[in-house]
Parts: sequence; C-alpha cells; structure tokens
Amino acid sequence: MECVVTSVVEKRLGALPVAAKFLRRLDVAGTIDRLCPGRDIAHLTHGQVIEALVANRLTAPAPLWRVDRWAGEWAVEEVFGIEPELLNDDRLGRALDAIAPQLTEITDSIGARAIGEFGIDVSTFHWDMTSMSLYGAYPAEDQDEEHPRIKHGHPKDRRYDLKQIQTGLAVTDDGAVPLLSRVIDGGAAEISQITSTMNSLRAMAGPKEFLLIADSKLISYANVSALIKAGTVFIAPAPASKVDREVYAALDLEAAAVVDYTPARDEDTPTGRRETYRVLKDAHLLAAPPVTFFVAPQRGYRPSGPA
Repeated sequence: MECVVTSVVEKRLGALPVAAKFLRRLDVAGTIDRLCPGRDIAHLTHGQVIEALVANRLTAPAPLWRVDRWAGEWAVEEVFGIEPELLNDDRLGRALDAIAPQLTEITDSIGARAIGEFGIDVSTFHWDMTSMSLYGAYPAEDQDEEHPRIKHGHPKDRRYDLKQIQTGLAVTDDGAVPLLSRVIDGGAAEISQITSTMNSLRAMAGPKEFLLIADSKLISYANVSALIKAGTVFIAPAPASKVDREVYAALDLEAAAVVDYTPARDEDTPTGRRETYRVLKDAHLLAAPPVTFFVAPQRGYRPSGPA
C-alpha cells in the first residue's frame, strides 16, 4: 500500500486546548447565550464568538483586527469547531454589542462559577482601580449615557490634557484570581465605587464572610459606614488628609507589636536592612459630612419692612 501526500496544512496549536478546557468549565458560552440569546438561524451563537475571542486575546494579544486570519492560522476550527471565515469583523462587532448591556451580569456569573468550579478561597479580596488615558475628542453627545463615558478626571498617569476611562479589578488573595471587574466612567470619583463593589463581592462570595483590602480611597465616612453596617471586615491605609501629623507623632512606638511581614520588594534584602512594621490598636473618628437644611417660607408670610 502506497500513500502519497499531496499537501500539508500547518496550524498553530499553542495553548488553545487549555483555553478551551477552562472556558468550558467556566461555562462562558452557556452563560452568554442564556443572557444574550441570538437568532436561531445564526451560524454561531454569541457565546461561541466570545469564547473564540477570549482564546484570541490569550494566544495572540494583538490589535483586535483580522481575527478570522488568526483563526485560519491557528487550530481554531479543530479545537472550537468554528470555521475561520465566520469570525469576521462584523460578526465580532455584533457579539460585542450584544453582550455590552449584560456585561456586569456575565462577568459576575462567570466569577461565581469559578469559585465553585475551582474551589477558590474568597475570604480575602484585593480591590484597586486604574485609569486609561485616550487620545481624541470623544464629544459627550456621541457617547451612550447607558454605558461608562470617556471624560476628564484624575488620571493615574497625570495626563490631565487627555480624557480617560477607568477600570476596577478585584482579585482573590488565593492565587490572585481576578473575579470581579468593572468599567467605570472617566469622571467618576474612585472613592464612590467602594459600596457597589462590596455589594457585588458579597453576592459573589455568598454567605461566607470576606476581608476587603483596598487603598486609601476606601476611607470615607460613607464607605466606612456602609462597610460596618454590612458587617464587612476591611483593611485600608488612612488618607494623609484625614489624619493630623500630631496623631502619628503621639503614637508610642515601644507599645506597638512587631509584625512578621516582609514586602516582596525586600525579600532579597538582608534581614538587618529590611523595613520593620509595627501595629497599634487605636480608634479614629471620621467626621460626618455637613448637612444643609433648607426651610421654605410658610404660606401667607410677608417679610416686614417698607412697602
């Protein structure tokens, strides 16, 4: 018996099987198709398109363009069962438009699925925000009010001449697994995002209590009040603007307990040259914001004075 090879097709496999395995365990396509059902006559569901797009971002994080060409060069058809030409720009755009209104519910559902599927410890979450500065005009009238808008704000890169969009991410202390993400209005105050984030994390963690770790933006009267009322334990540094220098100067260093903690930046530093950290238990009062009362004049009241 003789075999003649007339042509050879080479495709890259890479991490596609691994990505497909995790995507299926997380039920990404199923979650999206339940929340964003497409047309019955469509060749692909929105969930299938987004799964392929996630695999594209993981294996070839280039500008989002010509994904169909990537699918032809990689073994997408063999792993995901999707013909490359079906992943054209128009189809990707329709899938992204379909999931945009449900994005928060989709990501939260997948995060909750990850907790149960992989046994992730959610007793401690780390939350932080960053900003992405963008070039361009982005007129307000051209932006959808139902989605986070690109505005001037307080950029992390100090490019105050550019507008920005913000994003927040909550990761677990167990493996730094990102379980909750938010895209936030460019002009939104970072301090105002804590309460909604806490509520989303509580819903995701279920009945289990968790520790929320954040930066100094967490500390405000409204945030701390909401956290205490919800019974959420938190750790955050106090903003310098809320604590007088005299408070720090009056602390008794000898009464503080030395903490067995070494930051990552000091792991290779000789023991005698490492920074030491001490802890004191204390109470600090946050002043409530001032309340303004408006009193309307009574009917029939006429100010006294010359007519």
